[in-house]
Amino acid sequence: MDSMQSAAAAAAGGGGGNSGVINPQGSNEATSTASTPATATSASEDPKQNLSEVINSIEKTLGLLHQLYLTVSSYNVASQLPLLQRLNSLVSELDNMVKLSEKCVIQVPMEVLNLIDDGKNPDEFTRDVINSCIAKNQITKGKTDAFKSLRKHLLEELDQSFPNEVEAYREIRATSAAELKRLAQAQSVLPNGDVKTEL
Repeated sequence: MDSMQSAAAAAAGGGGGNSGVINPQGSNEATSTASTPATATSASEDPKQNLSEVINSIEKTLGLLHQLYLTVSSYNVASQLPLLQRLNSLVSELDNMVKLSEKCVIQVPMEVLNLIDDGKNPDEFTRDVINSCIAKNQITKGKTDAFKSLRKHLLEELDQSFPNEVEAYREIRATSAAELKRLAQAQSVLPNGDVKTEL
């Protein structure tokens, strides 16, 4: 154990470059110069590209952690330099991951994280949200059906009391609907907002 500590002290004290010494600042400089062109070009790219860069960095970090685990599990004095090199690689990759993640904005609901912490499947959150949306949709549909029924009933009652005004109202509505339909066709836009395409 003393020889291992003295070798680490000698490597740390004998400033021969980056020879197995854990130096986050030094490794950051090396990584920042190596990753600067990639960072500059990816800053203007879309969020999907930023996300894929973060995912790649996470996968690389997991690979480095696995290599580090293998090195530590079979550690001896001769494997000290590879251990330090892998630690430096891990630190620089974690630094790179932090830089990449700053460009990648993803909002994850706290409920999903709580489900994961509880050891449950995060798909339960999706299922609950969909069920909640279905329930709200049913309520909204009931309200719109009620308003349609009210409108129909009011028009029937108004038609009995004020037939001329209701007829004028229906003509205005029909003219307005025809005008909207004509404008939609002129713009090659379907009523639901889709654009017509010619094949």
